[in-house]
Amino acid sequence: MDGLAATLRALPPSCGPVRLIAVDGHAGSGKTTFAARLSGTLGGAPVLHLDDLASHETFFGWVPRLTEQVLRPLSQGRTARYTPYDWHRARFPPEPESAASLPPAPVVLVEGVGAGRRALRPHLACLLWMDMAAEDSWHRGRLRDGPVLAEFWDTWTHAEMTHFAEDSSYSFANFVVRRGELGYEVRKGPAGGR
Repeated sequence: MDGLAATLRALPPSCGPVRLIAVDGHAGSGKTTFAARLSGTLGGAPVLHLDDLASHETFFGWVPRLTEQVLRPLSQGRTARYTPYDWHRARFPPEPESAASLPPAPVVLVEGVGAGRRALRPHLACLLWMDMAAEDSWHRGRLRDGPVLAEFWDTWTHAEMTHFAEDSSYSFANFVVRRGELGYEVRKGPAGGR
């Protein structure tokens, strides 16, 4: 992790003063856990969870919100402010009630399915892909969420397959990350390490 963190810090900024790093992969592949670990190794780099921008109505329709509320301010060196989606109430709460902020730190992580999608790639300094087969990832996610969300997972897996069929980010990954018994293994991805 220390070597990866050093590599990411050395990259040129990609979104204003920010080095925007995407952590992409299938749902259940460990993106959130890995991003938290990487954030700690980077000294507390801010993390944006794409689940905060998605919704029940549109799993992958968050690009306009991301562009307006996050990318535009960060590219101008300003703190981004956005309202995280409430998955339990199935709505975006009123903004003042639960607005979140994302400072224009030297490194900002964006984690979630689709973090390396076509619309974001021009703003990324680096794309990391969590190396786990879709079926294994989804099985882990279903175990994590339990039978209460089984119907959600049925809908989600179809949407995710459709998304990656139309906009595959794996082939653009600079690094591929696999969780091993001794921690994370990082190797060059299809697009090559930077």
